[in-house]
Amino acid sequence: MASFSVRLTKAMEQSRLCVGIDPSESELSNFGLPDTAIGARDYALRIIDACESRVGIIKPQIAYFERFGSAGYLALEEVYTTARAASLMIISDVKRGDIGSTLIGYAQAWFGDDSPLRSDAMTLSPYMGTGSLRELMGYAKDINAGIFLLAATSNPEAEELQTAKSGKATVSQLVIEGAKEIGNKDAGVVIGATQDLATFGIDWIRTKDIEIPILAPGFGFQGAKLSDLKDIFGASANRVVANVSRAITSQGSSQLVQEIDRAKLEL
Repeated sequence: MASFSVRLTKAMEQSRLCVGIDPSESELSNFGLPDTAIGARDYALRIIDACESRVGIIKPQIAYFERFGSAGYLALEEVYTTARAASLMIISDVKRGDIGSTLIGYAQAWFGDDSPLRSDAMTLSPYMGTGSLRELMGYAKDINAGIFLLAATSNPEAEELQTAKSGKATVSQLVIEGAKEIGNKDAGVVIGATQDLATFGIDWIRTKDIEIPILAPGFGFQGAKLSDLKDIFGASANRVVANVSRAITSQGSSQLVQEIDRAKLEL
């Protein structure tokens, strides 16, 4: 099997769109589904069906399954089995971060050979030091998977921590450097499309290729427009996996295909 970066590039040739799967109570209501683990499963399966042959990447938000406990994880396992059968790349949005044996437990859960939650990538919090993720990166590479480190996230509270400096470099810049060091292009970063890159000390990515994948939330309901992707990211635009969730799903399941096709045309 090819490396994560190669497989991601191939998926992005089909479309740089990544469809988020966020079965919140309100989203399940939009689909006419109950706020249960079964509802979350059916919601996800409808999205996967609409994505198949149209886009290559999905991003389930694990918290919305986790809230149902063991039933939620059983639902998630079925979702992943179906997604793999549809040849979709899975970015598990779990935002884990730890050290030592605990982090290896997470690695085994999301990258284990026989794990029903095996993913193509996962999101990680690097704020215990990017070096703490090196061993987990090894697990990812063993199965040709990748990771995305939170660098300049789309939430308004991000600025408080992620713009802080160590020497002349912001935390966001240090995360990018750390991703490059431990990942050899199989580690990317999360950069919100709504953030002022200059404030985070990373506006250089507009004039110079960042050289690693960017997972970019913030499109759609958070305010960024897919049609502005090249203006937002400049020289690094070709590295961007553009995540859209509610802007595609809020109209309910009957409009999924139309909304996915519309989003693709905007990119």
